[in-house]
Amino acid sequence: MPPLTRRETLAGTIAGAAVLTLAAGHASAQSGEATGTVYALDGAGRAPLPGVLVSNGQEVARTDAQGRYRLPMPGDGAVFVIKPPGYALPCDADNVVRHSFIHQPEGTPKDLGLRYRGVDPTGPLPSAIDFILTKQDEPEDFDVLLFTDPQPESRHELDHVRDTAVNRAMAIPAAFGITTGDVLFDDLSLYGRSNAIVGRIGIPWYSLPGNHDLNMQAPDARYSRETWKRVFGVPSFAFRHGKALFVMLDNVVWLGPPVATGANTYEGRIGERNLAFLRNLLGQVPSDTLIVLATHIPLHTDSATGSKQNETADRAALLEIVKGRKVLAICGHTHTTEHHYLTEDLHHHVLTAVSGSWWSGPETRTGIPSADSRDGTPNGFHVLSVRGTAYTTRYVPAQGEPDGTMRIAFESQIRTGATEIVRATRPMEGLRSPIPQDALADGIAVVNVFDGGPKTRLTIRVGGRDPEPMIRTRRPDPFVTELFARYPEAKKPWVQAIPSSHIWTARLPADLAPGAHRISVEGSDEYGRPIRSAAVLEVTRGG
Repeated sequence: MPPLTRRETLAGTIAGAAVLTLAAGHASAQSGEATGTVYALDGAGRAPLPGVLVSNGQEVARTDAQGRYRLPMPGDGAVFVIKPPGYALPCDADNVVRHSFIHQPEGTPKDLGLRYRGVDPTGPLPSAIDFILTKQDEPEDFDVLLFTDPQPESRHELDHVRDTAVNRAMAIPAAFGITTGDVLFDDLSLYGRSNAIVGRIGIPWYSLPGNHDLNMQAPDARYSRETWKRVFGVPSFAFRHGKALFVMLDNVVWLGPPVATGANTYEGRIGERNLAFLRNLLGQVPSDTLIVLATHIPLHTDSATGSKQNETADRAALLEIVKGRKVLAICGHTHTTEHHYLTEDLHHHVLTAVSGSWWSGPETRTGIPSADSRDGTPNGFHVLSVRGTAYTTRYVPAQGEPDGTMRIAFESQIRTGATEIVRATRPMEGLRSPIPQDALADGIAVVNVFDGGPKTRLTIRVGGRDPEPMIRTRRPDPFVTELFARYPEAKKPWVQAIPSSHIWTARLPADLAPGAHRISVEGSDEYGRPIRSAAVLEVTRGG
């Protein structure tokens, strides 16, 4: 085991080594090839690590018996190591995982006029780009914190990220965390503080960029991730943990600066290079491996079907590559919570946004906006539980009660036939007011199962009556509709209630006597786990 060189010692001690080391000298410009060695650290030094996957973002190489790899590098590019099971990548002081080397000899072109600093010149291609891993105990059963769209637009909104999702996540044991994009809301100067806050959760954290993590002065996609690369490394990468392979693919393609209307010009597309990387990577991984595929923009969404900015244009090509594999595809972007089953083996989960409705809504008693999402889900995050090659997810609200699963509301119907929320003078009283007995014939119970989907089943029981099935109904949540209507000044201009994919409805019995009645809702979630809640419905005499 050769000792660490002086340069390696300067880069970091054995306990906190840098992710890579660069050998003196540089490769021939004509060679167009990146080479190096992957090492494993132990108490005495380092040893070459064979059989480790390394990629340039398209081709995938496996280290030989001496831990060496070779990959094409004809010009600007990057090399990253794909962490194998049982080993750890180094993290910086804020637990940002360091997995890649950016090769950009001249750095980010100065004449682009980017608002935020990009990549500093890296100089000629080194003669060796070495990666250093540390052996660790890695159970096949583990949990992962899943964030998406924290999206603070200001330092004040970054306070909200800290005081809601981050504080709650600190109490949940997990092996590592992932953010699937929109780490920030356009102001990329906040990355340092954001990483410091999330880093205090105390676990390695992997991040994927979103459409608000772009360098928006870039003329096209080529230089649209310059700040991201400087702060986080390559925007698309992969790593293994236990029996799972996590593949992080940047599917936001920047088409150029905002047009005259001020709209961001981007589209959801994985792209040929990322598709080739995925194809080559899966060729090196056993077929029974659980694939967790992360993107920012959904492969498919119920909230904006057919939108080039909200769905992935080359989804069909991706589905063909992963065909026959067990895949959980996670994403964010739409600030909704959705479950889709795109094939028999591919479960697509649109995650709840940490920022909910972009930090909109009236302030709570903590001074933080209520931030309920457009589909009625309170802002929050998810926990992925992997057990070998099996998995489940669960939703965690970032504010309020930590075990909230659903909301029960009662809606009435005026005699003209137009559905409306019962209005009252005090905020949100309409959703809790007693219902006149003569309005029961038009009364509807509306249940929002915050993380519900096509496999969720619900029944409703009124008092001691027999339970009745509830009907999954695509429609807006009456609670959040009323909330946004009552507090228009407290929301971002574009925020409005939209049809939700996780609403269940049932008509109330028309013959309920005046008085208080228990309404019990029970069922099972997307994974067959029992869920239940209850509410009191008051009926008053009509007239």
